[in-house]
Amino acid sequence: MQLLKDRIRADGKVLPGNILKVGSFLNHQMDIDLFNEIGREFARRFAGVPVSRILTIEASGIGIACIAAQYFRVPVVFAKKSKSKNVSGDTLVTSVKSYTHNATYEVVVAKEFILPGDSVLIIDDFLANGCALEGLVSLVEAAGAKVAGAGIVIEKGFQDGGRRLRERGIRVESLAIVERMTDSGEIDFR
Repeated sequence: MQLLKDRIRADGKVLPGNILKVGSFLNHQMDIDLFNEIGREFARRFAGVPVSRILTIEASGIGIACIAAQYFRVPVVFAKKSKSKNVSGDTLVTSVKSYTHNATYEVVVAKEFILPGDSVLIIDDFLANGCALEGLVSLVEAAGAKVAGAGIVIEKGFQDGGRRLRERGIRVESLAIVERMTDSGEIDFR
């Protein structure tokens, strides 16, 4: 998606440790016009794929998933990073390691929101090592639902998460795949 690549080049910042900071438009401050184009592109890429729900993880994926859901006309479910008092009853739980935060979270979804037979499209902002996406896949599978695919805004192609998920047979559609980043701020795309 050229619009996204151009925006990453213009406003993204490369930080030490292969961190790509895109907070000015993607995961801190949100550019809704860009999100609308992202949602439209996910709808185009997954046209003809049955989708009954979109699943994401809090917090950065929620805005993207909500805009995309307008094109699919399905509800959005988000995995919470902690079980709160308003999540009661049977739950689906898995552990997810965050590359950016260097922390492990137990993520939770109430079973009533992912049902056996659902076809779930997973949407997230980043794919690096794939831990968050693998955790979301495991929640879908534990519910007896099917993973329709994964829509990723930015994939770090030089890390192995995307490759591992594709090898498992999961359709991963990434709108921008970063092949290389340098400390001087250069970003190359696949």
